[in-house]
Amino acid sequence: MTSSEAPPAARSSVVSVFVVFLRLGLTSFGGPVAHLGYFREAFVVRRRWLDEDAYADLVALCQFLPGPASSQVGMALGLQRAGLLGLVAAWCGFTLPSAVLLVAFALLVSGSPDVARAGWLLGLQAAAAAVVAQAVLGMARSLTPDRRRATIAGAAAVVVLLVPGPAAQVGAIAGCGVIGAVWLRGVVRSTADHGNSGMVVRIPRWVAVPALGAFAVLLVVAPVAAAGTGAVRLFGVFAQAGSLVFGGGHVVLPLLESQTVGTHLAGQADFLAGYGAAQAVPGPLFTFAAYLGAVSETSPTGLVGAAVALVGIFLPAALLVVGALPFWHRLRGLPWARRVLAGVNAGVVGLLAAALWDPVLTEGVRSVTALALAVAAFVALVHWSAPPWAVVIGAGLLGAVLL
Repeated sequence: MTSSEAPPAARSSVVSVFVVFLRLGLTSFGGPVAHLGYFREAFVVRRRWLDEDAYADLVALCQFLPGPASSQVGMALGLQRAGLLGLVAAWCGFTLPSAVLLVAFALLVSGSPDVARAGWLLGLQAAAAAVVAQAVLGMARSLTPDRRRATIAGAAAVVVLLVPGPAAQVGAIAGCGVIGAVWLRGVVRSTADHGNSGMVVRIPRWVAVPALGAFAVLLVVAPVAAAGTGAVRLFGVFAQAGSLVFGGGHVVLPLLESQTVGTHLAGQADFLAGYGAAQAVPGPLFTFAAYLGAVSETSPTGLVGAAVALVGIFLPAALLVVGALPFWHRLRGLPWARRVLAGVNAGVVGLLAAALWDPVLTEGVRSVTALALAVAAFVALVHWSAPPWAVVIGAGLLGAVLL
């Protein structure tokens, strides 16, 4: 039995893994932090697939890696229970419900030429502004708790506002990592003293190393592919986004906006409407890529475009999960690695704050009534703890009446 295998009595079939994650994919509202709570309840408390320490270690790994953190945790759990096919089954079960719903919404939007002016769609855009504002506030509290990290976030926001475009965003993220490694000494503590829980999910290095190699190749090839045409371009755009975004969730918004709207793959109104709709469905927010692939203004579009975009944005995450597990315990104890991650996390707060201004507010809130609706949605989210899906639906209904 290899180190990647669980004991036979503990292993699940691929089908059972899919069923468990499909149930979660249909009911997990609330974003990546909430998803991690659902996973803990399902797999630590109820099914006891792993203990608290191992789950915390797994979450720490997936927060450290670029990509959708909650989806990567799910992939690793599927890998533990049923091998590589289990990883695929977990991803399919958790991802497909929201992807199907967003593609259906994309087909509705693209099939109606006047839908961009519809009041309910403007309501969704106002709700998106409230959701992003809440995300900026919450991330700032947790990821920029001191003046040095707040300064890094502010600098990143200034850079991407003054120099728009994907290259500036990638450069800002990289620069924040370098600054964090140098400037956050004594501010960010190593996790080396947090015990020796170890990873429950392990795979042989002869599997992990090729996966890391494939990720490295993808990291180099994706920008080249994004400059191409057709399906190659679409795959490259989303693979690049999936390779560079840390933490998942709302953090993907600025990079996707610059690489789709900024390159004329999608219209601004379609982008903001889809982002609003993505708050109303369960599952990972990265399935927003399926919507963008479906409404792409260049071929392929529709179902083919959705599939290409969805695979492109999640493939880097899967490769990293497979490749990083054998090396995680050593890496997590390196002080410089924690400082780099802290700097990157502060930088993405700045990127998301910049995106809140442009395009979320400048393009999505164009009237006093829309602003009032956005403020009401923000109050409902932050001060009344209303679930995002309910706020989005309510904003859409009010938008149909008021806008």
